[in-house]
Amino acid sequence: MLDNWLPFLIYALFAAAIPASMIALSFVLPRRPVSRTRQRMLPFESGVSEGAPGTQRFPVQFYLVAILFIVFDIEIVFLYPVAVVLGDVGWFALGAAAFFLAALVLPLVYDWKKGALDWN
Repeated sequence: MLDNWLPFLIYALFAAAIPASMIALSFVLPRRPVSRTRQRMLPFESGVSEGAPGTQRFPVQFYLVAILFIVFDIEIVFLYPVAVVLGDVGWFALGAAAFFLAALVLPLVYDWKKGALDWN
């Protein structure tokens, strides 16, 4: 029975050891004082000059493309296990994957026809 749980236990130990070691190191390692110069206290925005807050608005297409990216990224994550067990499960896995792809591709086609992906 331990053979089945051993990989999980090793993973759980690593998952607990990494944050615990970071917290312990934050108490052990000395802190260096940070000099509070005027230049250091200014906000840094990757070289872009700071404008008035709220003056730049993002178009709705930006959000639609972002949501579509997330949806299709999640699709790939869910298709990977199907590809792994396709030989064992057979036609049922292929049919389920086809249904899943159709459920995600049909809204994409709808969005494409409505012009949600056009940046003009």
